[in-house]
Amino acid sequence: MAKIRWTSRAGRQAVRRFKKEKVIWLTTVGKGGRPQPRPVWFLWERGRFVIYSQAPARKLAHIRRNSQVALNLNSDPDGDDVVVVLGTARIAKEAPQANLVPAYLRKYRSSIKSLGATPEQFAAGYSVAIWITPELLRGI
Repeated sequence: MAKIRWTSRAGRQAVRRFKKEKVIWLTTVGKGGRPQPRPVWFLWERGRFVIYSQAPARKLAHIRRNSQVALNLNSDPDGDDVVVVLGTARIAKEAPQANLVPAYLRKYRSSIKSLGATPEQFAAGYSVAIWITPELLRGI
């Protein structure tokens, strides 16, 4: 598969959105082969996506069975500015807790507070890190 050119116009536009958007749609493949989309918080860091999950979440079982995932950002009201990324997910046991990732806290501190939680409480509840390596960029 060809490497994504993040320096292209489409690549730069996608990265700008990854840095500012707070929610991305993660689609995994369920047990019966049915796509399972869900909105998640994410961080774009070092050319990959970082997502924190609750341990009992079904998406983790899906990823263990099939690591191929899709991510997409919401389009604009006219259906333009589409960003879809296909990639490979893995559960990253070596990843730091969410409360120890300064960029994640900068992005979500106020959202965590609005949940009535501290960063430490959030990290305890969303204790499983998922790293997604992008392989294909579509849209724009």
